[in-house]
Amino acid sequence: MKKSLNIRIKSPEELKILRDAGKILAGIFEEIKRSFKVGMTTADIDRMAEELIARNNVLPAFKGYRGYPACACVSVNEVIVHGIPGARVVKEGDIVSIDIGIIYREYFSDMAMTLGAGSLAPSTQKLLDVTRQALARGIEQARSGRKLGEVSHAIQKYAEAKGFSVVRDFVGHGIGLELHEDPEIPNYGPANDGPVLKPGMVLAIEPMVNAGMFETKTLEDGWTVITKDKKWSAHFEHTIAVTESGPVVLTQV
Repeated sequence: MKKSLNIRIKSPEELKILRDAGKILAGIFEEIKRSFKVGMTTADIDRMAEELIARNNVLPAFKGYRGYPACACVSVNEVIVHGIPGARVVKEGDIVSIDIGIIYREYFSDMAMTLGAGSLAPSTQKLLDVTRQALARGIEQARSGRKLGEVSHAIQKYAEAKGFSVVRDFVGHGIGLELHEDPEIPNYGPANDGPVLKPGMVLAIEPMVNAGMFETKTLEDGWTVITKDKKWSAHFEHTIAVTESGPVVLTQV
């Protein structure tokens, strides 16, 4: 875990910009959730994201980033993260992880969620519920004076107690004037590890939880990451601010 801190909020104006950015991004996700349905392609989801980003007068953070070709990462079933949108059709019972970043007034915001298509198997619904709750457990630990490892440990402890595994090859991150800033935020590890959190830090916390083992495999396109055992994976992410009074979720309407 990187030890450096990046204090991004140094004034009420900066906090307001980040709140506004997060609210815009959360609103984009609300629109996508309302339109999401069986039969659409992953490219349809990306087109919707691109249109909503343009409509809100913000910039896509992912398109062109290290050569990534789309506005959204759209990852279906066994795909953990960085799925490139294309012709894949969403089928009944699938789960689709959508990850989007935006730039608003030079500040970045990042958010992800996993949506279920139609009726889900109980075990699949449990995977989504546990991943969402693991994120909540991690956010709860993001308090001034605590070590960053408490966030990581809370996520791992909850997910594993429910019979799942957490991805170790990909992590959360600081965010602000760049998409990825220090510190890295693993979704596993001891509670006594990492730097002490301080007010003004902005973090993108994003557990990726697998139904099977935690090992991953990157496909030949250099982007798409799947579970090595081909079992399904869920992904939820919020951008949050560490404040004197506790963690503030920025990516919410």
